[in-house]
Amino acid sequence: MWWKTAVVYCLDVETFMDGDGDGTGDMVGLVRRLDHLVDLGVTCLWLMPFYPTAEKDDGYDITDFYGVDRRLGDHGDVVELVRAARDRGMRVIVDLVVNHTSNEHPWFQAALEGPDDPYRDFYVWRSDPPPDTSSEVVFPDEEGGIWTLDEPSGQWYLHRFYAHQPDLNVANPAVRAEILKVVGFWLELGISGFRMDAVPFLLQTDGLSTEELQSFPEPHDFLREVRQFVASRRGDAILLGEVNLPFEDQLTYFGGSEGNELDMQFDFIGMQRMYLSLARGDAQPIVTALKERPGLADRSQWATFVRNHDELTLDKLGRYERQEVFDAFGPEEEHQLFGRGLRRRLPPMLDGDQRRIRMVYSLLFAMPGTPVLFYGEEIGMGENLAADTRQAVRTPMQWSDGPNGGFSTAPPEALPNPVTTGAFGPQAVNVASQVDQPDSLLTFVSRLARRYRQSPELGRGEAEVLDVPQHHVLAHVMRYQGTAMLALHNFADEAVEVPVSFASDDHLGRLVDLLAPGSIELDADGAATVPLEGYGYRWLRLVTPSDHRLN
Repeated sequence: MWWKTAVVYCLDVETFMDGDGDGTGDMVGLVRRLDHLVDLGVTCLWLMPFYPTAEKDDGYDITDFYGVDRRLGDHGDVVELVRAARDRGMRVIVDLVVNHTSNEHPWFQAALEGPDDPYRDFYVWRSDPPPDTSSEVVFPDEEGGIWTLDEPSGQWYLHRFYAHQPDLNVANPAVRAEILKVVGFWLELGISGFRMDAVPFLLQTDGLSTEELQSFPEPHDFLREVRQFVASRRGDAILLGEVNLPFEDQLTYFGGSEGNELDMQFDFIGMQRMYLSLARGDAQPIVTALKERPGLADRSQWATFVRNHDELTLDKLGRYERQEVFDAFGPEEEHQLFGRGLRRRLPPMLDGDQRRIRMVYSLLFAMPGTPVLFYGEEIGMGENLAADTRQAVRTPMQWSDGPNGGFSTAPPEALPNPVTTGAFGPQAVNVASQVDQPDSLLTFVSRLARRYRQSPELGRGEAEVLDVPQHHVLAHVMRYQGTAMLALHNFADEAVEVPVSFASDDHLGRLVDLLAPGSIELDADGAATVPLEGYGYRWLRLVTPSDHRLN
């Protein structure tokens, strides 16, 4: 279960590195930059969609699940990327977007021929006018409902997302067979698994006829089938699912105590509570999230993250809690999206305060689970609010302070998105200026990645949140196979001294700092007081008298 201690890095090939100078990032450019990821400590590369697309939703409107966007490369380039990554100790996983297709996909074009076409049932249709579904749309600023009329046939087709992204009918056995074929195809090219997009929408049965529901009574059976198929084709491949639901519902998508569905899921609740803690200067929201996390089967794992490629959703916070985060980090209308999230990156939200930025990334790696980085986070990139909606955080990677941030030699107008400008643009924030600097954010994040990989307690251990007197301090202990590690994070500006104690079965010893020189002796009762700076963070491994690893 390699993913238990992986460091995952998400990128869009289109905006990472242009290898041929045409203005668009490509597979060749990505291969040239793999050593940057190796030095960073990445062990798993997650590629956003690189398939042929109608170019209406940044690659998530796919026209061929088996193809490669010609602007980005071809199948040979994908194979070379997988080989080059494997030679450097990295696996590659890719987005699996099978809840919907583009309306330009050949399947949907065939379906439009009429109700008798074999591909008609690849999608979900209704003949009677739909009710008001404006409250069900994913993108309320773009769509007024989840059904769109196909005028020639007089029927409506279902789309949870955009009208140009009709939903596939997963109740149709032929659709399920095609999905497995797509999965098998990419596994044969060496892919180590998939980040499954919009999993709850994929398994929803709303809109299906009574006959279809009778033939597809338990959608999770299909998710288990995908899991089994992946394991049969490549035993170590994973399914990382996007399931933004309450914890109890996420447990269902893991497969409960059996752990036979998704291997990993993003902890959306922990991420949102972290931002509430940052806004309040109070650790209690993230403390509550960690305490409420359900226990998982041995095979299952949480994926932790600071942000991803979409808006920074706050939908699991209460109305007033969400407004607190908006007030702190996105007070302007241009900062917000859909009334539920932010289209900003962390460094501008924290006004470039390196203490708080580093505390957050320390927390990312110290949280129980597998850390996931979004490209550019390692150097402190910002957003470009001049870009449309979610494109604000999908700007070209900043490699240097040269033209286009070193991303491409093409004219700026040829780039897929404009480069970020201002205080977080490439003149101030780039890889080249940080790579050899011992105090740079890039060096710091690389150190965190190395220490995470050297600390199996974090990825594999059991977590215990400690009760400490300071409400703005999160203290948690991770235990694994007889070892213990303490992590402390201060969400306030004031320095504190945090009392901690270890149970007698942890034996006596001392706490050795993993991020800086020094150690703290435990007293005869296994207790100590740990100094913590304002917005400070410490990783401390318990070293017993019989443990000579760090003596």
